[in-house]
Amino acid sequence: MSARAEPAPIVFVVDDDMSVREGLSALFRSVGLQVKSFTSPEEFLQSGPVPDGPSCMVLDVRLPGLSGLDFQSELTKSNIQLPIVFMTGHGDIPMTVRAMKAGAIEFLPKPFRDQDMLDAVQAGLQQDRERRRHAGDSSKLRASFDRLTPREREIMALVTSGLMNKQIAGEIGVSEVTVKLHRGKVMRKMEAKSLAELVRMADALGVRRIKP
Repeated sequence: MSARAEPAPIVFVVDDDMSVREGLSALFRSVGLQVKSFTSPEEFLQSGPVPDGPSCMVLDVRLPGLSGLDFQSELTKSNIQLPIVFMTGHGDIPMTVRAMKAGAIEFLPKPFRDQDMLDAVQAGLQQDRERRRHAGDSSKLRASFDRLTPREREIMALVTSGLMNKQIAGEIGVSEVTVKLHRGKVMRKMEAKSLAELVRMADALGVRRIKP
């Protein structure tokens, strides 16, 4: 079966200057990117949920109403995770520091070179791809763990704490053969190829041995 195709990357442009929006839209489309442009943060928020695919936002710092930096904070509070490339004609050092500390990809003073903007946006899209991939891996790992029975979860915690089968059997009051059977089921259900991999999974899930 072929791998599922990645949704087309999309760039959101938020700027109250129509000429800037049109220029950036043409630039991004020239390299095959989808673009949606907005005159204000409010218009973006009213446009509906962010599409399910790699995304990046190009945002002007100074906007009527909600500023770009305040909009960045609002997105974070709303758990809308979008890499942001800021642009401004009036940037200063404190503003740049605040934006970068809050996770901005780049802070480009106007006028900027087209290539600098494209490089920043591509970096943002790649960061979003990696975030989505990690989130998908975490969801899959949790789903696998949720399929374990309570006993299998207990065995996983004990195995990944470093106990041998014989020690586990003595601790929970079952035979060593039973421990081996449960251990095998845990490995299969978690799709772990080695004990080291199962230990990493347990660490990621926060699975810990509850000592008697």
